[in-house]
Amino acid sequence: MAVQEDFYPLKVRSVHREPGDGLIVTFDIPSATAETFRFKPGQFIAVRATIDGEVVRRSYSIAAAPDEPLRIGIKHVEGGQFSGFAHRTLKPGAMLEVMPPQGRFVLTPSDGTPRHVIAIAAGSGITPVLGIARQALLQEPATRFTLIYGSRARDAILFGEELEGLKDRHLGRFDYIPMFSRAGEVDAPLFEGRIDAAKIKALAATLVPFKDAKRIFLCGPGDLIKTCRTALFELGVDRDVVAHEFFAGRSGGERPRATDPEIAVAHEAATAGRPVTVVLDGARHRLKVADGETVLQAALKAGVKAPYACAGGMCSTCRAKIVTGHARMLLNYSLEPWEIERGFTLACQAVPTGNDLVLDWDAM
Repeated sequence: MAVQEDFYPLKVRSVHREPGDGLIVTFDIPSATAETFRFKPGQFIAVRATIDGEVVRRSYSIAAAPDEPLRIGIKHVEGGQFSGFAHRTLKPGAMLEVMPPQGRFVLTPSDGTPRHVIAIAAGSGITPVLGIARQALLQEPATRFTLIYGSRARDAILFGEELEGLKDRHLGRFDYIPMFSRAGEVDAPLFEGRIDAAKIKALAATLVPFKDAKRIFLCGPGDLIKTCRTALFELGVDRDVVAHEFFAGRSGGERPRATDPEIAVAHEAATAGRPVTVVLDGARHRLKVADGETVLQAALKAGVKAPYACAGGMCSTCRAKIVTGHARMLLNYSLEPWEIERGFTLACQAVPTGNDLVLDWDAM
């Protein structure tokens, strides 16, 4: 069945400010909903609040290991509606509406044999990676973890003290390689500049045996994911080893611009308004997707409680299966190739290209 569109009121336990405009928000979970909010490190939650009379939702990654309090990192984004609200007003005792944890950017449990896990992150992309690293180091004595983390400068490192603490507590098992884009932060050229294909190949030749890793996580801006994936594959890393999550302050609600020629064609195909049927919780809803709309937007406008979190093609909460007809995705940062081959799409990015589209949110 589809992800349920349920939000729960949660009380903010604590608010902690981090370097680099980061805000760490920890929640109290009532015992009655403890199972509902049980999470896997690397997952995310959607949060909702009324800001200046408008209901706004965003999704944020969980920065904790199992059995630790649920907490998220909210990086202040210039002009960001929710992040600005959070940084201005959130304090202990405040209430936020929160959707239960979701997401597949997680570490498969170890069978107890030694393994090497690597993560490459930049900026606020450290948030889900931190929880994954803590899980591996605290629960898997035979696992070694390498983190390559790019920040603007030393004074902009999110969770810097925690990362140093992990390194001190897990000597020989946690290799922490910080890299800085601002000149003058370090003396070694290898650790200066943005993480790109050249840096990955240089690290492979000197410090990091990427081909030996059982799992490699990439989390950060799209250019980091694209260049690092390409470099890793050129180094001979198996594609199934690499997991990625686009992370640039999930926007939530703003539609991307159609710039790719194929995207533009699909966008123009919807200008006349396309009839679409969506299936949710066993019920069929007949919609009309108007000019400039995606299927998700049309469904929400029609009062369908469709599942979604980021609305930016990044989280896969709105994943649905194309039963009949055709649709094109404007953007996709979350579906794997095998999912697309099996007919799945992201409703928040799906533009119908015919009049017989049927999307099924109940299909798994």
